[in-house]
Amino acid sequence: MKLSSLIEGLNVTRISGNTEIEISDICYDSRKATKGSVFVCIVGYETDGHKYIDKALMSGVAALIVQEGSELPRIPDGVTVVYSDNTRKMLAGMAASFFGHPEKNLKIIGVTGTNGKTTVTTLIKSILEFEEKSVALIGTNANIINGRVLPTERTTPESYELYELFAEMVKEGVEYVIMEVSSHSLYLDRVYGIEFLVGAFTNLTQDHLDFHKTMENYKEAKGMLFDVSESSCINVDDAAGMEYVQSCKCPVITYGVDNDAGMRASDIKISARGVIFNVSYEGKSYKVRLGIPGKFSVYNALTALSCVVTAGISIERAIEALTFAKGVMGRCETVYTKTDYTVIIDYAHTPDGLENIISTVREFCEGRVITLFGCGGDRDRTKRPIMGRVAATLSDFCVVTSDNPRTENPEAIIEDIMAGIKEADCGYAVIENRREAIKYALSMAERGDCIILAGKGHETYQIIGKEKNHFDEREVIEECLKELNS
Repeated sequence: MKLSSLIEGLNVTRISGNTEIEISDICYDSRKATKGSVFVCIVGYETDGHKYIDKALMSGVAALIVQEGSELPRIPDGVTVVYSDNTRKMLAGMAASFFGHPEKNLKIIGVTGTNGKTTVTTLIKSILEFEEKSVALIGTNANIINGRVLPTERTTPESYELYELFAEMVKEGVEYVIMEVSSHSLYLDRVYGIEFLVGAFTNLTQDHLDFHKTMENYKEAKGMLFDVSESSCINVDDAAGMEYVQSCKCPVITYGVDNDAGMRASDIKISARGVIFNVSYEGKSYKVRLGIPGKFSVYNALTALSCVVTAGISIERAIEALTFAKGVMGRCETVYTKTDYTVIIDYAHTPDGLENIISTVREFCEGRVITLFGCGGDRDRTKRPIMGRVAATLSDFCVVTSDNPRTENPEAIIEDIMAGIKEADCGYAVIENRREAIKYALSMAERGDCIILAGKGHETYQIIGKEKNHFDEREVIEECLKELNS
């Protein structure tokens, strides 16, 4: 494809060189640069693509897309340079053209919010598949095309990989795509150029302040989804949701439990086996059953129902589909141990997520609630004491350990957490090694107790330094129980 076709209609400020050259591929990582490709220089969170221009040129790239005002090395003759005021939008727009605008042939449902995105998107997928629709999913756990599972690096892929996925989906006859849309992807233009059939909001609680700096910035980033959605589904029990409804320019279905909403749940019954509740919608009442426990499961079900109804699925069929829906790996996942106590793995890594899972387990736990958790390194430090306070206030006993310390000192992370733990009257133990911490929690459990292993969820690794080490808590539990029993 000619470079002129790739950049047509995009935010180009000036050009140096010939744009009628043929481009073989697009790349934004110099390590993937190939002869005849165009290298898009992106100013990233940790580094700046402009620093790698020389490396890309050595690989034979034919053209560069650079940010206005950036410092550039000497560019050899014959290499075209296209200047832009936003190279991230350039990458997305060029990728869309390169892959033939596959997004225009897909019905895309996007879900944003701090918690619940993975479960909600999975529930929507279950409902659409129940209706025998061809469905793909993009999210934290995996990317799935018609049941085929592909690995994923982040919640929402970079725009090039995203449009590449879309192209593959179109080739395989996919009709609906359900996406987790992170605040990072909205702010960093990873989803630039996509018009969502439905944009949904679950909730907003503290997270990612290492990136967004303030909750106001975080909220604004999430709200960008509704500027590019044909219709929206918004939780009005959340203060941010109420603000989105007031500013939203597209049609909105509101949902909630505590506040008046277009789709509202009532008569909620929660057990270890799941939730049963009534939902009122357009003057009628329906009974909903979902085999995932916790009040948050009611909100997740409401989000999914409002999305599929907006997309044209009957609410009766959607509710029937939820009856057969399964839980998500690492989300309130019960690990079968043949013990007289319960072990639950959950991805909770925010204050709100931790509060939700502990409160849910508290509703059916016959003994003590023992919560094991840590906090990720190189991430928002301000939430650490808050999570400590939440866990210590709601649990009977806490085991504070490592999560993914990354390049931070694990002891320093734990020290931040302990500031909150010590504010509450709760027994606790500090064991930095996560495997040893799990073994300790299992050793102290008694009949009727519930152990929550929070933070890792679906992850089967632990990041220490910059190394990703295999660490599957299901395997660790089995190994520790064998050691304890012997």
